[in-house]
Amino acid sequence: MSGEFQDLTGKKLGQAALTTTTVILYETPANTRTYIKDIMVANHSGPSGTTGTVSVYIVPAGGAASNDNELIGTVNVLKQEYLHWSGLQITNPGDTIQAVSDGTELTITISGAEAV
Repeated sequence: MSGEFQDLTGKKLGQAALTTTTVILYETPANTRTYIKDIMVANHSGPSGTTGTVSVYIVPAGGAASNDNELIGTVNVLKQEYLHWSGLQITNPGDTIQAVSDGTELTITISGAEAV
């Protein structure tokens, strides 16, 4: 059928060490929809480390990260622990996944699929 998205390709959508600057981890390509299925945030600060906070946003094309598009809102990740989000969010062409932390002890990995 014309206009339908038929082919799904599973992939790692983004992976990064987070900092205090909001960063774009992934941008949905033109003529594509992206399915976000899994987000893992790990605190790698070690036994003498500290708690870190994370916020994750699904930002519409041309927009900015804000409370209006927050998927995970300022959640604490204890030292040597992780946050696991699992669900289904769909993005349109030009939409971005963005994240920020309050320090440098967190890493994030986002998995899903692209549909073209």
